Amino acid sequence: MRKDLRPYFVKKFYLRFRHCYSNHFIRPKFDFLGDHHTFMKPWHVHVSGPNIRMGKCATVIGEPHTPVNIGVWGHEPDQGGIVIGDYVLITPGARISACHEIRIGNSVMMANGVYITDSDWHGIYDRVERPKEHTPVIIGDNVWLGDHCMVLKGVTIGENSIVGAGAVVTKDVPSNVVVAGNPACIVKQLDSGKEFHTRADYFHDPVGHAEWFDKIDKMVLQDNGLLNWLRALLWPTTRD
Repeated sequence: MRKDLRPYFVKKFYLRFRHCYSNHFIRPKFDFLGDHHTFMKPWHVHVSGPNIRMGKCATVIGEPHTPVNIGVWGHEPDQGGIVIGDYVLITPGARISACHEIRIGNSVMMANGVYITDSDWHGIYDRVERPKEHTPVIIGDNVWLGDHCMVLKGVTIGENSIVGAGAVVTKDVPSNVVVAGNPACIVKQLDSGKEFHTRADYFHDPVGHAEWFDKIDKMVLQDNGLLNWLRALLWPTTRD
C-alpha cells in the first residue's frame, strides 16, 4: 500500500464531506438507516425502491467499476422489502435484489461481488411475468458470504455459517457450517462451542472507535505537507 501523503486536515475534510454526502443523498433512500454508518465512496452506492432498512454501524464500500446495488422491485409499487441488521459489511460489487423479502442479520459480512436475490425475476415458460410465489431469503447473524457467491430464492442461512467464494446457494444452510461449490454443500462443521468475535464486538463503542481512528490519522499524517501532496497528485513518482 502506498503511503498516504494527504495532510491531516485534508483527510479530515474529506471524511466530513463523505459523511455529509451520505446523509444528504443516501440516507433518504432508506426507510431507516442507523447511526454511525460509513459509506466509502458513497457516490458508487445505489439504493432504490421502497421498504429498505439498515441498522447501525454499517460499512458499505462502493467503487466506480463495482458499485453496490441494493434494490426492491415488488409486484406493486409499495410491495417487497429488504431489512439489513446492525454492524454489516458490504463490499464493492455486492447486489441485493428483492421482489418480496430479504432479511439479513447482524454482523453479516459480504465479500466482493456477492449477489442475493429472492426471485428468478422471470418464469421458466412465461418470460414476461415474474413468479408471484413468496420465496424469502433469510440470512442469520454473523454469516460470512465469500467472494462472488450467490444466495438464491427461498434460502435460509443459519448464524455463523460461511459461504465459500463462488458458491451458489440454492438450499437452506444450517448454522455453524462452511458450504462451498455449485450447488453449495457442507464441507466443514464449525465448533459452535468456540467464542465468535464479531463486528458487533468491533463496534461495541462506535464513538470511541471513531476517536481512536482519528488519533491514528493525526499521528500518521501530521507531518505531511500540502505542497508535497499536491506535487504527488500532479507529478507522481515511484517514490510516492
